[in-house]
Amino acid sequence: MSLRRVGVLLGKEFVRGPRNFMFIFALVVPIVFTLVLTLLFGTFFSGKPKLGVADAGSSRLVTQAKEVDSIIVNEYESDEALREAVLAGAVDVGLTLPETFDTAVQTGDSVAIEAYIWGESLLQDRAILGTSIAVWIRTIAGQEKPVEIIATTLGDETAVPWQDRLLPFVVLITMMIGGIMVPATSLVNEKMKRTLTALTTTPTSIGEVYLAKGLLGVIIGVVMGVVTLAMNRAFGSQPLLLVVLLTLGGALASAFGILMGMLLKDINSLFATIKGIGIFLYAPAIVYLFPTLPEWVGRIFPTYYIIGPIMEVTQKGASFGDIAPDVAILIGIILLVVGIIALLTRRARQGGALATA
Repeated sequence: MSLRRVGVLLGKEFVRGPRNFMFIFALVVPIVFTLVLTLLFGTFFSGKPKLGVADAGSSRLVTQAKEVDSIIVNEYESDEALREAVLAGAVDVGLTLPETFDTAVQTGDSVAIEAYIWGESLLQDRAILGTSIAVWIRTIAGQEKPVEIIATTLGDETAVPWQDRLLPFVVLITMMIGGIMVPATSLVNEKMKRTLTALTTTPTSIGEVYLAKGLLGVIIGVVMGVVTLAMNRAFGSQPLLLVVLLTLGGALASAFGILMGMLLKDINSLFATIKGIGIFLYAPAIVYLFPTLPEWVGRIFPTYYIIGPIMEVTQKGASFGDIAPDVAILIGIILLVVGIIALLTRRARQGGALATA
């Protein structure tokens, strides 16, 4: 396999992309979908995460928080006033700091602080505030925080905002269109126009063609996934980890796309197949849409291992260690699908029917 030939083929895919309806569709639909949903639910211009603080002393934590432009800080005179503000939804998270808070953390003494969480706040806002609070305390202490945060949820904890419910669906659509449909339609079109046959009569191998089309799907999936998360203010505090997860998700989606492009002969069959397996692709997003459904239902479907880890990081601030088992399963599924593609390619090459199927 020649990486130079793969690069040339990939470049040609990008040049031909604007003439391909599905290529444009993959770029436009996630943005339009996100804009419609966020404007519909009033969250696109909803502003910044809001932190409330009842500080009995003069903690540096409050000073640090006020220096962060992406967070709104409201101060309250008492713990009771703070609780009422959180309960009313005036702030997403409230902290009550004792008078000797800074001194205690600097000397390494164990200290407990009250944290109130508005039950209907956006999960990504909670994750941003939680990560920021940990950083501020660590800065004051000069070490890992010797602090126990006692969290209390106020308000309707079960009322998950619709933007949080719909975000997995939007991200999955982004990955499926970019990862599956773009390489699949490109490959089917090549077969219908007999250009795939012409390609494979040159030194270019069918594996190089598949890899180039698959990389196209991965790149579109990752780029549009980043755009979608950024537009939904859900990029969290671990962008590198999210890019890795989006890349793995794009790899699985593209592998599915190549497999469909190999097995199907025309565009009508491709669209009919995509329509038929829609529930198979989007079932995990439906589980997120209705939080009362048990999580294990979503885990039955392979696409859960694309969206599940991404949502854990963006909405709950999970670390790699928290999602490592799901990532391992995702990598295993990718290797399985790639293995099936390799097996079918080898059999088709032996039968001489690959390029004309």
